[in-house]
Parts: sequence; structure tokens; C-alpha cells
Amino acid sequence: MNIGLIDVDGHNFPNFALMKISAWHKAHGDNVEWCGDLYWDFDRVYKSKIFTFSPDIDRPFPCEVICGGTGYDVKSRLPQEIEQSTLMDYSLYPQYDFSIQFFSRGCIRHCPFCLVREKEGVIHPVHPVQPNPNEKWIEVLDNNFFANPEWKSAIDYLLHRNKPVNLHGVDVRIMNEEQAYHLNKLRLRKSIHIAWDLPELDLSDKLMEVTRYIKPYKLMCYILVGFNSTMEQDLYRIERCRELGIKPYVMPYRDYENKTKPSQYAKDLAQYVNKPMIFRSCKFEDFSPRKGFTCKNYFTHENK
Repeated sequence: MNIGLIDVDGHNFPNFALMKISAWHKAHGDNVEWCGDLYWDFDRVYKSKIFTFSPDIDRPFPCEVICGGTGYDVKSRLPQEIEQSTLMDYSLYPQYDFSIQFFSRGCIRHCPFCLVREKEGVIHPVHPVQPNPNEKWIEVLDNNFFANPEWKSAIDYLLHRNKPVNLHGVDVRIMNEEQAYHLNKLRLRKSIHIAWDLPELDLSDKLMEVTRYIKPYKLMCYILVGFNSTMEQDLYRIERCRELGIKPYVMPYRDYENKTKPSQYAKDLAQYVNKPMIFRSCKFEDFSPRKGFTCKNYFTHENK
């Protein structure tokens, strides 16, 4: 068979599903190519779309077209035989010299702004996939790394690989001294990603506790704004991180159906916090994101 692939979101990060699809088909003797502008006589085309806001690619193909990914349908799944395979085709993205790994799928949480639980269910361990033959570091994409009942096996795998690690999902609410001890054994490539999404939960004490185990400069805290939070709640979380020496990173909320766009306030706050030179040099109210406007205007009653 001739198999065509389309990464609807672009090639800014390797598409995990397409890499599994390609590797499985190649292992079964099929030819796999990206769908470029030139016409190909494909027998089947796979289109993968992660984000609903990515514009679709509506090229007609005179063959079977399979659309998958959260951007199309949160319930979409890979065929079981491909899902269970650990083969990965890194040749699709030769510009990236890192491996992608999941040690678990799903989550213990059921946050109202997140689709992980709906899409992947309750957290459960999965087998690591084939590493990149040109691996220089490992991107660990687990949604909640330490909620995995087999997290120690994941740590052992990473220590055995002996490559720098970038952890994308560590839940500070369940982190304890034992987990922090194992984290400190890893060769961390970037900051450990934690999150303070819900403003009604005051994580100040937990963050302070964690900084006794892990140096604050090793932590980056995602701050969700624009989802049931006030400006005061946003700034409280940001400033608590600043006081503890943890790097905050503002994430403006976008809903699954792409109906809720980030407000100008959310975009200005993200620009202020996510640029370290600006964040260190002034307070939010003194920040001027554009000519003739300073963010102190958001502190007036009319702009709250």
C-alpha cells in the first residue's frame, strides 16, 4: 500500500501518532510519504490534528482518508494494533534529535478545563516506545508523571538511558520527598513543569515544601488564566511563584471548541510574565505592551 501522512498542526513538534502509524505500516512492507503538493497515488491518507484552532487541510484525495486526533474528535483512537506497537518512525522528523516517551496515559484528576481524563481515562502505565536513534535527550510527555503507579520503573528507564530529560507534567499536589529525591537523580535538561491552574486552591504551602527538596530554579509553574479566575487571583499566583524563586509561565485559556479566545488582558499578562527580562524589570501595572497603554489600566474598576 501507498500511505500518505498529513500533520495538520505543522511540524513544530513531532506528531506521536503519525510516527507510530508510519512505523507500523513500514514494518508491514508499505510505502509511507508525506502528502506534499505533488499528486501521489495513495491507497490511504492519515490526517492528524491535535488542536482545534489549527486550520484544516481540505485537499481532496481519491482514496480512504482517516482523520484522527483531538482536533477532530476527542474520542478518536488509533487502531489497536498500532496503539499497542512500540515502533516509532523518527525519520519523519529528522530535524529533531530527541526521543518522545509516555510512561503513562490518562490522569487522576478531572479538571474542568482539561480533556485528558475524557480522552485517555484514568491513569494507567504504558510501555515506552522505541527511542530516537539520534537521541540527545528525552521529552517525557506524561500528564501526571508521579501519579503513574509504576513511576519508579519510569525513573529506572530514564536513569538507564543516561540522557538529559525534559519532564512535562509533575503534579506538585502529590509530590513528596521520595519523589523529589528521584527527580534530583535525573539529568534535567530544562525546568520541571508543574502547574497552579485552579485559583481556589492555594498551593503556597505545598510549593514552599517542594522547594525544600528541589532547588526553585529547577521549577517552572504554569499559571492558567482566563478560566474562572480574576486578575487578583492571577497576580497572586504569579507573585507567590516570584517570591519562592519559581519561574511562572502564563497560559491563556482556550476552550476545546475554540470559541473562547484569549482576552487582550490575558495576552498582555502572558507577554509580561513569559519574557523574563520584562518580568524581572517591572511590575505588571507598569508594563507597557504597546504605545500609549500601560497595564495599570486593568486595575481600574471599568477594566476588571
